[in-house]
Amino acid sequence: MTPINKIDNQLKNSFSSNKISIATFMTTDYPDHDTFINISVKLCEMGVDILEFGIPFSDPIAEGRTIQETTFRVLETGTNITNCLESISLIRQMGYTTPIVIMGYYNPILKYGLHSFTLKAKQAGVDGLIVADLPVEESNKLRELCNANNIHLIQMLAPTSTAERIKKTCEIASGFIYCVSITGVTGARKSIGPEIEILVNQIRNYTNIPIMVGFGISNRDHVETIGKFADGAIIGSALLDTIGEYKGEKAISKAYKFIENLIDIPHNRMGAR
Repeated sequence: MTPINKIDNQLKNSFSSNKISIATFMTTDYPDHDTFINISVKLCEMGVDILEFGIPFSDPIAEGRTIQETTFRVLETGTNITNCLESISLIRQMGYTTPIVIMGYYNPILKYGLHSFTLKAKQAGVDGLIVADLPVEESNKLRELCNANNIHLIQMLAPTSTAERIKKTCEIASGFIYCVSITGVTGARKSIGPEIEILVNQIRNYTNIPIMVGFGISNRDHVETIGKFADGAIIGSALLDTIGEYKGEKAISKAYKFIENLIDIPHNRMGAR
């Protein structure tokens, strides 16, 4: 049975309010555990639509310089899947209900155990899971377990995706589709190319679920551009670059000022659902 949880409700509310949905990505426990938790809480209070937390992995093939560096930093301090789930549990215990998605790679999840992982993710308060290197053709087992625990297994599509791959992905997609804006790795960029709008319109031929655009989203202009044809934007590397090496109140302040400029942007859905 397809999950229905906080992701669906939140994105529906944003759509009804005519605003572009904003998801923020942070590497778990970067720059340190306390600062990570405090920034996450601040983002909840600001009204970010979705929190996305990265599970650190030693070979993050989809990531650019920023996320690779932040991942290396937290791996050095021992951050792992268990720490990520514990952080989510803490945020839930503090009373915050913002939808939370975790993003990672298949090997650590497989080693942890698919049954144990999905069950503990549910218990922690996870609403969605993105596995960057898991092809749709090999996702059935994990998707079944996610469905059983009311967790969306979020699917990704890129400008290189064929029409057949788009159709197959849309048939099993739930929560939202993560639309990769470029043929490359994560990282802040100067512009949004026209190919992403073409991809989003292709996806809309097969599904009505929300489409969130990520990879390279760096500023308000990017978000406004995305809002002309998609449902929301995912901001990761640009946020982590803004935080930089700062910790504590300085890091929280920098994150707040950066995201403050990106939320509550009216939607201009010329080609959207």
